[in-house]
Amino acid sequence: MKILFTASECVPFVKTGGLADVVGALAPVLAAQGHDVRVMIPLYAHIPQSYVERMEHVVDFEVQLGWRRQYCGIEKLEDSGVTWYFVDSKFYFGRSYIYGMGGDEYERFGFFCRSCLNALPLIGFQPDVIHAHDWQSGMVPALLKIQYAHLPFYAGMKAIFTIHNLQYQGIFGIKEVQDVLGLGDSLWTNDKLECFGCANYMKAALVYADLITTVSPSYAEEIQTAYYGERLDGLLRARKAQLYGVLNGLDVVEYNPATDPHIAADYSVGDISGKAACKRALQAELGLDIDDNVPIIGMVGRLSNQKGLDLVDYIIGDLMNRKVQLVVLGMGESRYVNLFSWAESEYRGRVAARFTMDSGLAHRIYAGCDMFLMPSQFEPCGLSQMIAMRYGTVPIVRETGGLRDTVLSYNEYTGDGNGFTFFNYNAHDMLHVIERAMKYYNEEKDVWHTLQERGMKGDYTWDRSAARYVELYRGILGEIPLPDPAIE
Repeated sequence: MKILFTASECVPFVKTGGLADVVGALAPVLAAQGHDVRVMIPLYAHIPQSYVERMEHVVDFEVQLGWRRQYCGIEKLEDSGVTWYFVDSKFYFGRSYIYGMGGDEYERFGFFCRSCLNALPLIGFQPDVIHAHDWQSGMVPALLKIQYAHLPFYAGMKAIFTIHNLQYQGIFGIKEVQDVLGLGDSLWTNDKLECFGCANYMKAALVYADLITTVSPSYAEEIQTAYYGERLDGLLRARKAQLYGVLNGLDVVEYNPATDPHIAADYSVGDISGKAACKRALQAELGLDIDDNVPIIGMVGRLSNQKGLDLVDYIIGDLMNRKVQLVVLGMGESRYVNLFSWAESEYRGRVAARFTMDSGLAHRIYAGCDMFLMPSQFEPCGLSQMIAMRYGTVPIVRETGGLRDTVLSYNEYTGDGNGFTFFNYNAHDMLHVIERAMKYYNEEKDVWHTLQERGMKGDYTWDRSAARYVELYRGILGEIPLPDPAIE
């Protein structure tokens, strides 16, 4: 098949979150299976010059946006069996930021969506399936069906849209979006593009895509409820026959403790002894007390309420009354920057916090910690808990979304499980589960080693998920019957 991904970020070129990991890992796996996979992302100023120097100019043209005609260039780079295209506009993407500033996000990503579609005949690529990712690409399925499908070149194309995080929807004023994208008044009804008096790029995709996927089976089920549905649950229930949950995988080459160049010592499931050296090196690097016997709890991710940090805030004093160390890496809300800055000062040698995006340090935290804490309010999939398990770091998570699909709480009666979980969004429930994990760490080393081994032996490859996506692609193309939606 010929498959086009449209996304706002992608490793190794630019990354702010898990979306980039998914696009950058899934595309090469599909290409390795023999499909012609191409990816389009914006050419941000942040993309390293080493990649820019390898790019080849393919074509340039003008894109009509309301009264403006904006320059668009398409640059190409081939790597890992995938053709990567970069949508070049210094006006929109040559800025000092990726998202969230400037007040013209609707125009930036409206330009991106239209440019992706306009470029296809000019670069000579006619995909069978366009796979759009998250709200920044949300107008691709909508524009395809509304403005392009009547043209012979686009007539047979199908569109799949993947929700990576329903909380971020791309909500703007109707008049602004209408003017930029040339969308007539008849489209702004509640069964089409209008959403609570606003334009909503995510909703546009949910209405017009042939199929909708999200990044775990549990999240696909949860977002059909009012609690998790972010005001789109009614629409998602209406489209539940076309809604599938496909669990993300990992780049198991990058995240491999046996070959990781970022960590102090290599180790594997057959010989985990190197993990102790990684722990001591992490303690030394971050200024923690060097102690082989104290458990280190790690947290890597965005500092926000979604990640359950208000629970950590509530019990951090109680937690520090136990013999434990805490390591935090991430950027985000000032409330949590202040919290962990205070904790680092208050509990010197026992708490370390770094407010930056540092991939190498993240690897060292995954390798050097004993436990990994993810008490998320909601979690579409979560990659961190899978990375932690691959490094023999036992996860402690809340039972939601992809965390529920990947972490099974240890059952002392049956011996099943690969981590520790709690269900209620409650700080003391979380503290109780942390204490339970510490009990096994301190008193039942054989159980602890079993949990580490199970985590490291888990199958986190993209192979199974890629096969599921191929099944869905073939289904919407009419080659095979579509499977029943994967809601478990």
